[in-house]
Amino acid sequence: MVMVKSVLSVAHKGFRDWAIQRATAIVMGIYSIGLIGYLLFNPGLSFAEWHTLFSQDWMKVVTLLFILSVLYHAWIGIWTVFTDYVKLYVIRCILNFLVLFMLIACFFWGVLILWSV
Repeated sequence: MVMVKSVLSVAHKGFRDWAIQRATAIVMGIYSIGLIGYLLFNPGLSFAEWHTLFSQDWMKVVTLLFILSVLYHAWIGIWTVFTDYVKLYVIRCILNFLVLFMLIACFFWGVLILWSV
């Protein structure tokens, strides 16, 4: 029973990452289609109109969800690439740390920009 449990937990992590990547891709796609649609139906937007759009709380929340989706999607993808192609454990850990640090910094930078509007 213990052997089956450990095998399932490994398979579950792979499936979970796969499912999260698909979910984040859907969030990014919906946001992108919505923003492109807004641009197509409102050609020649001025800075004031952009500012008005992004100063609304619902747009800030949706954009924050988009930012989180992009960063989590990137983390899973890069972690998978490093796991598959970087064989030295120490180098892989250093690269993972650097990428994770960069992604966290990008998150706070995005929040700072988004909430300063």
